[in-house]
Amino acid sequence: MDTSAADSPTVAVIGAGPAGLMAAETIAAGGVAVTVFERMPSPGRKLLMAGRGGLNLTHSEALAAFLDRYGPARERLEAAIAAFPPAALIAWCEGLGQPTFVGSSGRVFPHGLKASPLLRAWLTRLGRAGVRLQTRRTWTGWDADGALAFADGLRIRPQATVLALGGASWPRLGSDGAWTGLLPGIDIRPLRPANCGFRVAWSAPFGRFAGTPLKRIALSFRGRTVRGEAMVTSAGIEGGAVYALSAALRDAIAADGPVVASLDLRPDLDAAALARRLAGPRGSASLSTFLRKAAGLAPVGVGLVQEALHAGAPPDLPALIKAVPLRLLEPAPIARAISSAGGIALDEMDAHWMLRRRPGVFAAGEMLDWEAPTGGYLLQACFSIGAAAGRGVLAFLSSARPCRWR
Repeated sequence: MDTSAADSPTVAVIGAGPAGLMAAETIAAGGVAVTVFERMPSPGRKLLMAGRGGLNLTHSEALAAFLDRYGPARERLEAAIAAFPPAALIAWCEGLGQPTFVGSSGRVFPHGLKASPLLRAWLTRLGRAGVRLQTRRTWTGWDADGALAFADGLRIRPQATVLALGGASWPRLGSDGAWTGLLPGIDIRPLRPANCGFRVAWSAPFGRFAGTPLKRIALSFRGRTVRGEAMVTSAGIEGGAVYALSAALRDAIAADGPVVASLDLRPDLDAAALARRLAGPRGSASLSTFLRKAAGLAPVGVGLVQEALHAGAPPDLPALIKAVPLRLLEPAPIARAISSAGGIALDEMDAHWMLRRRPGVFAAGEMLDWEAPTGGYLLQACFSIGAAAGRGVLAFLSSARPCRWR
């Protein structure tokens, strides 16, 4: 199924997630014909999954602090995010008829707390702007003549291409990382789980707590403490407090093997106050009952203390409650992670998000080597980089340089 150059779109966007669709919208706004190609039967599947958690679009904190959330990638992402900052993303969302609100944690959500109304409105606006969408199109690279090749035999020769193929988390939603083999000569860092849980070798008795939340806890690792919540799973632990430290934990495990994090079960009480509560006579009460009544621990917290004692922790209950050791063996598989790290090295991209070694080919979103914690930072960067890549395409097409395909 070959398609002649005359039938090809001026620009092809491969991948219909937030980054790809935002690139397409930006390009179409510049008056350029663009077609989005998506391998799944429908677009925006991971965005819809994010909507199950309320669709945390961005965060309301000051931009300087916001940018710091991107760690080593901050400098490279700053221009894109500054050009399309949280305020612009909020205005964009509200322009689609989806008003937003700021939650108590500073996170920004659409009032409906769902992604589907936003996605429907967005696709309608893209269609009116002339953006074409083709689903069930799996990109397989370039053929010998430099045309974009698809698994069903389609061949097209656009003047520019935007790759927005995602990372490798939640592969059943469309991003499985298979694209890493389609860019020979490009520096691609290994894809790794980000915002992920970790495996813990729970004892058999503790296994009954699988699926139990840990509320109002604090997790610490190597001098950094995060307050929040977590969830015990049959294989280990996950949740917001864990995700916030997951990059440091993952990298430490990769370097040194299993690590020990510290879990404070009562961060609202200092050690002295907790010691006073536990100073009274225990009498005939079981340890479980004593910890529940004197320390205010939930059953899962009691279970964690007992796990630590059985593993040989010193029987200093106040100290143990304030610092339950958690031995984390390895990250959860990337397929279960919220996002992924790794991807195309940022040094491979020029200031317009074009691959230096492939003029006319741009890349955006999670397929690039950056990561961020949950809290709105992931989606914000995908939208911002998508818009920046779209502007880069327009600049490329308006330049005097001849177009090249390979």
